[in-house]
Amino acid sequence: MNELQAILEGFESSQNSGEITFLATVVKTQGSTYRRPGAKMLMTNTGRMIGTISAGCLENDVFEHTQQRMSDGEPIVVTYDNTASEDILWGFGLGCNGIVQVLIERLERENTPNAIAFTQECFHKKHLGIIATVFAFEGAVNVKLGSRLLLYPNGKIITDIKDPNLIPSLIADTQAALANQKSSVSNYQLPLGSVEVFIEVIQPPTPLVIFGAGYDAVPVAKFAEALGWDVTVVDCRANEATKARFPASCDVILSRREIVDKQVFIDEYTVAVVMTHNYLDDLEILKMLLPSPVRYIGVLGPKLRTERFLEDLHLQGIVYTTEQLKRLHGPIGIDIGADTPEGIAIAIIAEIQAVLTNRGGSFLRNRHQPIHQSYETIQQFSCI
Repeated sequence: MNELQAILEGFESSQNSGEITFLATVVKTQGSTYRRPGAKMLMTNTGRMIGTISAGCLENDVFEHTQQRMSDGEPIVVTYDNTASEDILWGFGLGCNGIVQVLIERLERENTPNAIAFTQECFHKKHLGIIATVFAFEGAVNVKLGSRLLLYPNGKIITDIKDPNLIPSLIADTQAALANQKSSVSNYQLPLGSVEVFIEVIQPPTPLVIFGAGYDAVPVAKFAEALGWDVTVVDCRANEATKARFPASCDVILSRREIVDKQVFIDEYTVAVVMTHNYLDDLEILKMLLPSPVRYIGVLGPKLRTERFLEDLHLQGIVYTTEQLKRLHGPIGIDIGADTPEGIAIAIIAEIQAVLTNRGGSFLRNRHQPIHQSYETIQQFSCI
């Protein structure tokens, strides 16, 4: 379970128990900070906290703001400037030369637009979504702090933003975020003022299909589950005892290679690992996966084995494009010298994560660019 999933479950629990619930979201950062825009923390009036927005330095102070400044239920934004010498005096001591802005809101089921309900829907229906949140404004603009626009993949929009000068540009930017799947912070210059908006991409859990249910597949499933991925295990030997080996959250499908294509859903967000330890099973599965829209295909075993798969498929008259073959990773995993099931599983999950984030999987100390996506360049848009 990842952090956002834990927050969603925590919100449901708090509502059932009658707790007052608050959500803190990092909406803008400058310089070096531990968490980036989109980091969230759920808090209840009883002191329960789920998630983090820093390395543990800001959480208690943010909670105090919910107790001291939010009796009217209106959202607030708190700025932590760790570039100033006062940081030492206040005792935060973050060790990062950055500025963090945090939006704090009281959560209610009847809020409209409801970002929590929208995120739950994105996770449940397994589709992308965009949340654009106003966190600062100046002048006579027709918005409020915490105003939002929600964008669905089908183009449906829900918003309480009424400023006619802002809406067209905001719709265009949220549609762009849906297409490129990148969050951003934007500053809009309007005729009577300006508005800052955090445009956040909501990604549903990564769907991972593991073809093979041997004991070496178990740690792969467990590590993926820890990341909050949506794990499906396909056992081509159709062994009922398989289900007991895997985490309860995993969907275990008992199948045969001849019909596996009819039992597994594959789309452009799916990542797949082929590790049945049966050559004919793996061959049939690759025959299905390579022409599919799957984002990543990892094949366990030596390079010569993967090359033999492609040769045998070629003998069957099947030829794959360069683009299709780019998604094929065999041998699977990052080169970390792994030789145990757990170590190999780490190498596999690390490679998939690198592919999902378009990274090379090298040492961070050798990286000459920032580790995380930069949100510091605020785009200027003229809506006049």
